[in-house]
Amino acid sequence: MATVNDILATKGSQVYTIGKTATVLDGALEMTKHKVGALVVTDDGKVAGIFTERDVLRRVVAERRDPATTSIATVMTAEIVCCTPATPIEEARGTMKNRRIRHLPVISNEGRLIGVISIGDLNAHEATAQEQTIHLLQEYMYGRT
Repeated sequence: MATVNDILATKGSQVYTIGKTATVLDGALEMTKHKVGALVVTDDGKVAGIFTERDVLRRVVAERRDPATTSIATVMTAEIVCCTPATPIEEARGTMKNRRIRHLPVISNEGRLIGVISIGDLNAHEATAQEQTIHLLQEYMYGRT
């Protein structure tokens, strides 16, 4: 059974973070710089929340807040769900689907942040697995070419 660790082994464990005292503008610039849709918000090295593009739209733009003066802490999603490297991929997918979220921080058994997976990572992993299955079935049916 495939686990989150399989995705991290391919993707890597690069995590982009931001402090909760940073401004929304800082967060948006950081997401743009790294071409990501979410930043894990930290406070004294611990996961405090997640700041996503959706947070910007719903809690900043829709509420007409000034991104240059609004702190990440006031608009981040504080109630986040995390997973571990041993979490089965289907469980992670189900969590994302049921909670309508696109990013899951990955934490070690000690509670240390070690990665982030996105719904795109899960889809890419599934597509690769399907391509491998198709290739093996073609070899079985037609012989090795």
